[in-house]
Amino acid sequence: MKSDQLKKGIRHSLVLLAISSATLSALPATASESTISGILKSGELKFCFEAGYLPFEMTSKNGRFIGFDIDIAKHMARSMGVKFVPVNTGWDGIIPALQTNRCDFIGGMTITPKRNMSVAFADAYFQAGQTVLISPSLKGKIKSYRDLNAPEYTISAQLGTTGAEAAKKYLSKAKLNLFETSADAALQVANNKADAFVYDGSYNAVYSARNPGKVIHLDQPFTFEPLGWAVRQGDSDFVNLLNNYLKQIKGDGTYDRIYNKWFKSNQWLSQLQ
Repeated sequence: MKSDQLKKGIRHSLVLLAISSATLSALPATASESTISGILKSGELKFCFEAGYLPFEMTSKNGRFIGFDIDIAKHMARSMGVKFVPVNTGWDGIIPALQTNRCDFIGGMTITPKRNMSVAFADAYFQAGQTVLISPSLKGKIKSYRDLNAPEYTISAQLGTTGAEAAKKYLSKAKLNLFETSADAALQVANNKADAFVYDGSYNAVYSARNPGKVIHLDQPFTFEPLGWAVRQGDSDFVNLLNNYLKQIKGDGTYDRIYNKWFKSNQWLSQLQ
């Protein structure tokens, strides 16, 4: 009697297990394909950026994408044995472009807690900070970004950037005008339509060198902003690849060679319009 009941119990358990397995196999897979798998399948490394972020990502006068970030991403693709594919994207839509698989990673993005809620970041590959370009008419009067925090001043910044956030936070008493591109925002100061422009120090240094007499660069950074490569959330394998790649190029001299080309030389300026 007990033996028959045991056999029936075993058969019942096997039936339930089979039903459960069939049900699970019928459910759609929820895990998305990893970035590395996608790169291996396509043979391409797609890099999202916004051209115009000097000297990280720019368009040359013959239409090529050039810059510090571009050179590193190209080298990364060669190291992986795949084709480099540039994806020039407006900054306000760059995270959605990543999330919808238009690209594999984003360059030149300041690591912030707010952004980290939408994307994952590899280790910082560059240390940046916000500085200010001011109108020459304010020479001697404005000696620090703090001096601009007053209602009589108009500040320009690019929409969706940490420069805009810094202006809102530190220059809250001034009038703030936001523009789609960094070039348009900086031009407001050069054309005497704004008193100051807030953006990354590296960009402002190049802009002031290219526009002597039109702007003055207050070159002391007033924020600390590590730049990182942004990837889709949950993709730890790709983050691991990027971190190990960064260690390699910093150790073998590749990073310094590319850095010196774009930050310690101005020969590349002749490639721009």
